[in-house]
Amino acid sequence: MGQWRRGGSSRDVRRGRPTLACPCLPVVDGLSSGRLDQDEGVSSFRKGDHGEPDSVRFEAAGLRWLGEAEGGVAVADVLSEGPGWLETGRVHQSGATAAAAEQLGRALARTHAAGAPHLGCPPAGWTGEGFMGKAQLPLRGTPGTDSWGEFYAADRVLPYLAGAVANGAIDTAGERTVRRCADRLATGELDAPQPQLVTGPAARLHGDLWGGNVLWGERDGIVAATLIDPAAHGGHAESDLAQLGVFGAPYLARVVAAYDEVSPLAPGWRERVGLHQLHMLIVHAALFGGSYGPQTVRTAARYA
Repeated sequence: MGQWRRGGSSRDVRRGRPTLACPCLPVVDGLSSGRLDQDEGVSSFRKGDHGEPDSVRFEAAGLRWLGEAEGGVAVADVLSEGPGWLETGRVHQSGATAAAAEQLGRALARTHAAGAPHLGCPPAGWTGEGFMGKAQLPLRGTPGTDSWGEFYAADRVLPYLAGAVANGAIDTAGERTVRRCADRLATGELDAPQPQLVTGPAARLHGDLWGGNVLWGERDGIVAATLIDPAAHGGHAESDLAQLGVFGAPYLARVVAAYDEVSPLAPGWRERVGLHQLHMLIVHAALFGGSYGPQTVRTAARYA
């Protein structure tokens, strides 16, 4: 999870309306400009933490876990790591293409199909809490509920509500709306099956899959996607797909269509997109305030 910078302005566009895609360059907190460096001699970049040394270790664990998925989406190579820093391979960026977007959809389906032991599980080998940008991400070291809605309410919505209320992004009436949505989620009424290829209890998620965390670059003359900055965990596959739409992504309709061809989505998935975006919205409301609060409340109201 990073910040946005538009055309040299220091204004943080991610504090604005989250439903619109912005033609901006992503600048990640704690990251040098290596990712945006066009010097062909630069083969890697090093990033720092957010004052939480474990955050980059968690990121590295997530990259390795996602990278183990057979036929899955490419991820940034972990080259080295140390206390408070992480060095990964650089992606020489180019523009996205329709064909590359379709391949992303197919490969993401296979990443999800690699599975996870249970809802909320951490990447293999990780213990303790996770991170989504500067926010903590609750993780479950042992299996808990089998209900996605119960897990989502308890671990992906409610933990961020107090912060969004405290900074004024969500008012008292909005808080009640979010809690009603969480209560309905917790009943399991809004649960839905995973896509067809996900046969286990949970999908293997990137977890912070907004468009800025998908880099497009040429490999062997072919444009392909590479994923960066994960908040990896076990969850519902529809969450990653929904997050791609929060700020927009190139050829998103083709990504989803190609995914659905490989691993058909459960009926009604379009009606659940907002529900699966709620986590990213409320995290932004807690971190950045502003219009993310009302957007969170409007989204929650649809499912309350």
